[in-house]
Amino acid sequence: MLSNFIGVLFDGIAYGSLLFLISVGLSVTMGLMNFINLAHGAFAMVGGYVCAVLLNRAGMPFLLTLPIAFVASAAVGLVLERLLYRRLYQASHLDQVLFSIGLTFMAVAAATWLFGPSQQPVNLPDWLRGQVNLLGLDVGAYRLFLIGVVVAITVALGCLIERTRFGAQIRASVDNRQAAAGLGINVSRVFSLTFALGSGLAGLGGGLGIDLLGLDPTFPIKYIVYFLLVVVVGGAGTIRGPLFAALILGVFDVAGKYYVPGVGAFVIYGLMVVLLILFPSGLIGRRG
Repeated sequence: MLSNFIGVLFDGIAYGSLLFLISVGLSVTMGLMNFINLAHGAFAMVGGYVCAVLLNRAGMPFLLTLPIAFVASAAVGLVLERLLYRRLYQASHLDQVLFSIGLTFMAVAAATWLFGPSQQPVNLPDWLRGQVNLLGLDVGAYRLFLIGVVVAITVALGCLIERTRFGAQIRASVDNRQAAAGLGINVSRVFSLTFALGSGLAGLGGGLGIDLLGLDPTFPIKYIVYFLLVVVVGGAGTIRGPLFAALILGVFDVAGKYYVPGVGAFVIYGLMVVLLILFPSGLIGRRG
């Protein structure tokens, strides 16, 4: 009984870590850039398909496909930000939602046309398959690897946002664009790089999540609610808030599907209602 509980807890943490990696970019665009980007899952799908194509058709090693997925998704995000998104920064939230939903459906149609409607297979390397013994417990090697990657990225991202000149430029540009520009900050470039970073992280998460979440053209639609839950419950514009929210939702989602499969995903929606009643501004609101 105890081993089953620990196994469910470990799987929930791995699942939550993946949700956080994909969602943190959405937290940045919503909380720092004040843009509601419901097409965020499409950038994760781009990274997933890049990994799948490089693995299945080019025979490239799995670890090498991950940075390429990050760069490819970041490049797509940078181009779209330059061409389309920046035109709507000052638009109403309704316009932003309608635009990003339309972009999502276009991405779904494009992926269906290019790759077909079926799930994409992925063959992980042998060292990521099976179980490994950790403190006397057998845990999934891939899930352990996933948690390690997310821990490293979380630390690096927190340092970038909180302790670097670029992070200070992001916060200054968001708080007062005119004042930031007057201080010599290229606000347009800062926003472009920030959007590209969030898109790249989503693409990296999409590549890492193929084995856990699956990958087909409906990916952005199936999981956008989960990404939004992480951001809303955790608090947009922070790093720690979405991290805590993703871990909580991941553990409760896995536990709910394991212990009460008849209820299924309803568990995390009920949990969301409770958390939002207790923390209407999110677990950790963005500091001013």
